[in-house]
Amino acid sequence: MLGLKISALGLLCVPALGACSLAAWAQNTGSDVPPVIDVHVHAMTESFPGGGPMCPNTPQFLASDPSTKEAPFGWSQEECTPKLYPAAKGEYLKDMAAEMKRLNVTAVVFGDPASVKQWEEAAPGHVIPGTSFNEGMTPGKRVPLEDLRKDFTTGGFKVMGEIGLQYEGVSPSDPSVDKYFALAEELDIPVAIHMGTGGSGRANVAMHGYRASMGNPLLLEDLLARHPKLRVQVMHAGYPMIDNMLALLQENSHVYVDVAGLIWSYPLKEVNRYIERLVDGGFEDRVMFGTDQMEWPGLMAYSISVIQNADYLTPQQKRDILYNNAARFLRLNTAKTQ
Repeated sequence: MLGLKISALGLLCVPALGACSLAAWAQNTGSDVPPVIDVHVHAMTESFPGGGPMCPNTPQFLASDPSTKEAPFGWSQEECTPKLYPAAKGEYLKDMAAEMKRLNVTAVVFGDPASVKQWEEAAPGHVIPGTSFNEGMTPGKRVPLEDLRKDFTTGGFKVMGEIGLQYEGVSPSDPSVDKYFALAEELDIPVAIHMGTGGSGRANVAMHGYRASMGNPLLLEDLLARHPKLRVQVMHAGYPMIDNMLALLQENSHVYVDVAGLIWSYPLKEVNRYIERLVDGGFEDRVMFGTDQMEWPGLMAYSISVIQNADYLTPQQKRDILYNNAARFLRLNTAKTQ
């Protein structure tokens, strides 16, 4: 099938060639386009060096052989339509700013303060800044508590995240990081914690500290007991531990989930089944849209289309997932729902 390149303005879609595999690949981009909140974007200013095209909703994770040179990720590389492409060198942030404007997206952008500020400058009015106590990618290296306090009290940051303890094999309830969550509760700052998808079939090859067991949503119980007013965003919705995720949501009304990463990196049938379980379980008002946006400018429009084309969701549920639930969680102006 034909692989089509994503431009800064979205998908080049050619129905006559069978290139549009979803009925409505991206939302209407007219002047009346409804707003979307993406609660999970990374403050990268370039596509990954050497990054390549990607087939969203890959049908399988490939086995590998330790006696050979193993790829760092296990996504299959079959031909697909649509195919997402990285931005040209030096164009990623500009492309993303154009996409956010075109799609009427406001994004919670996570990263070090300097990188997040670059996004705010590139896409004014479309960025909610977020930063965390992880210092770079070094396991166990933490931002000093008082520096983080300044980020939230005088630096304009609104969300504490992405908190990537799972990549270190550390529980979110571990006492060693409790002071950061205490700060978030004190300042009434929501926290976004990575729990779920992330191994991509190669945790033993490329991410030696990653532990699937540390993505168990019930590991949040002790943390929430210590900090009962803490607002928590469970990134990736604790995939694939749906039963434990539902138990935690029933137990704690301050907990929300995002479907970022999950929404495009697993088979579409599996993605829809997981989101449907969350909605059918009674938690439609706590499911938030997200992308885990990293290097493919077309990923945002594609991910929106997954929600728009979900036939098990009502129009109101789609709007709640794409906007209203996040607006409530983030305490934006919700006098009028969208």
